[in-house]
Amino acid sequence: MTVSENHAAHVHATGEHTGSEGWKTAATMLQDASPITVPDGASAMTIHVEWGPGDPGTPPHRHSGPAFGYVIRGAVRFELEGEPERVVEAGGTFWEPGGDVIHYQDGNALPDARTEFVVTMVCAPGKPMLELVDEEELTERAHLRAPRPAV
Repeated sequence: MTVSENHAAHVHATGEHTGSEGWKTAATMLQDASPITVPDGASAMTIHVEWGPGDPGTPPHRHSGPAFGYVIRGAVRFELEGEPERVVEAGGTFWEPGGDVIHYQDGNALPDARTEFVVTMVCAPGKPMLELVDEEELTERAHLRAPRPAV
């Protein structure tokens, strides 16, 4: 059900509606991810990240639950284990399932401008928002990484 369909169902059921009709076109679907798994007792947080020109971002890491991002400005170099590296430009979205999947890159793809994105992460209880992956594990799982682009 879309945002406007959900609201229309509420208005129909309750008879309540005040204000303009702008709500019918105000929301735009940017991302629809499935399947997602949310650990029991999870919490969620939304963070704003800003990388300087050419910043490689966070070292390889993983999240305990799913994460959903939106690029506000610039371009994010994004790479998950098993998927090819891609660049997500301003106005674009990304998501990752969390759990065991390694997130290799989230840095600034632009050498001469800042990049900003917002990400909402679901965290399993008692787990950190982010866990770095050590070199030993990266070596053990190298066969799961998508081929690197030719430079």
